[in-house]
Amino acid sequence: MIVLVYNPDTERMERHLLGLDESMPYTYDQTLTVGEFMGSTQGSILWTDKRTMDTWTAFRSYWGRPIFVGYAFKRIWEGGHAGQSQHYAGMSFDTGQNLTRAGRVALHSAAVNFGRWTYVEPLALTPTWVHFDRRLVPPACSTGGYPLQREGSRGVYTLVLQDALNALGYTGSNLDGYFGPATERSVRRFQSAVGLSADGIVGCNTWRALTSRANGIGRTPTVIDG
Repeated sequence: MIVLVYNPDTERMERHLLGLDESMPYTYDQTLTVGEFMGSTQGSILWTDKRTMDTWTAFRSYWGRPIFVGYAFKRIWEGGHAGQSQHYAGMSFDTGQNLTRAGRVALHSAAVNFGRWTYVEPLALTPTWVHFDRRLVPPACSTGGYPLQREGSRGVYTLVLQDALNALGYTGSNLDGYFGPATERSVRRFQSAVGLSADGIVGCNTWRALTSRANGIGRTPTVIDG
């Protein structure tokens, strides 16, 4: 499996080749394996951010016992979540599906008290699991979602952008997590096609237009793996 990890310390996208039973980068002792993180995704590549893995590792130590991960990474064209889900960016976890109600309440309280997850979803919205994520802020839309992207941006949100554009046939950029000239050209082509100002900047309106079209459309001939 190809595992891409954006490292903000070096501003580089790291590329790891790992088996499903191996630990995710920046985790330890199989507290989170590649297979657990990838879940049911059908691609041969997945991605995340070092800050998410560091936060998971610290929280796992804080919790002090195994955490069942029922759902983590998914690609946007596979769907299953809202258009700007943090799962598509590899920044979130749905956990504790094997616990009793009391166990999930305890895990949720621990995630809130831990204080390092950006968002812990209220239990009323997650009746059989506990959701927490390490999303990056601020979002481009006031209602939440992904941060603004423009030429020079790097990281997992650029990967989601490239993956969505490729799936919709606006090809020209690889899955490298770098918003360079090729990605900007693809963004401009998409914006023109859907009637948006073709400024090459992925703000709220472009994210909404792009994710609403790409989310859950299924694998297309222009999807890239690797």
